[in-house]
Amino acid sequence: MTFAEAREHFLQYCASERGYSVYTQDRYAHSLNFLEQYLREDETELPDVEDISLQSLRPFLGWLHDRGLAKKTLRLHLSAVQSFFRFLCSKQFLRSNPAVSLHAPRVEKKLPSFLQAHEVKSLLEGFDRESPEGSRNAALAELLYGSGLRISEALQLNVDSIDRTNGRVRVLGKGKKQRVVPVGSACLRALDEYLPQRIALGAKAEQQALFVDGRGRRLSASQAWSIIHTAMQGITESTQKSPHVLRHSFATHLLDNGADIQAVSEMLGHASLSTTQVYTHVSVERLKEAYKQAHPKADLPNS
Repeated sequence: MTFAEAREHFLQYCASERGYSVYTQDRYAHSLNFLEQYLREDETELPDVEDISLQSLRPFLGWLHDRGLAKKTLRLHLSAVQSFFRFLCSKQFLRSNPAVSLHAPRVEKKLPSFLQAHEVKSLLEGFDRESPEGSRNAALAELLYGSGLRISEALQLNVDSIDRTNGRVRVLGKGKKQRVVPVGSACLRALDEYLPQRIALGAKAEQQALFVDGRGRRLSASQAWSIIHTAMQGITESTQKSPHVLRHSFATHLLDNGADIQAVSEMLGHASLSTTQVYTHVSVERLKEAYKQAHPKADLPNS
């Protein structure tokens, strides 16, 4: 089978059988165009797919790297190429997968952005809680920081999702997994201030959404992002100003103050404890920085 035929079969499969988005289809096509360019460089003719070997593919990542592509981009291209050959094997166009042993370069994980405790205080005190929009925005920020919710989780909540008597909220997280998260008294007070003002935002009696926009509709993710982003302006020097920063701050501050990492992981809804461990690195880095600034003989080795 020619490379062009194999590529056409694969892209049709992505569109019709897998139902991938147009963006993903275009990304896969772009990666295969790179692969075709690479294969043509050392061959007088483009080889058929059954003639492509692991040895011929090994320099592909180096070829991409020489074009100035970032490691994250290299990983995306390699993933697309591996999916391409995996498809050819699954459809029995190939007997073996020449890309199965290719390994992508490791990408250094960046530590999550978070707010300092005094920055959180300034943020939460900055909302005009007398107005309907301000009281809603304050309640949203209090919930994101106080319970560590993802913005998608917070926006899915209904008025009756909050168990006010026991101070907790039932959340539908990733993979439609439910979890129960504590809701603090500060958040409950903010909700007490906001809920009577939902009507002023256009919420009808039958509208169950907890957070609504100015037309009484469920608040969208883009609207919520804009609210938090705007509120963080002038509060923090962090380049990232988003609802997720409040979730990062929730986890970081809990661990800073001695919370059990397993409990924090459960509250965050992480599938693996290793996902939560990144926040311990944040805490360690903060301690090292405090040590460097305060100790007269601080000279920590690189770690």
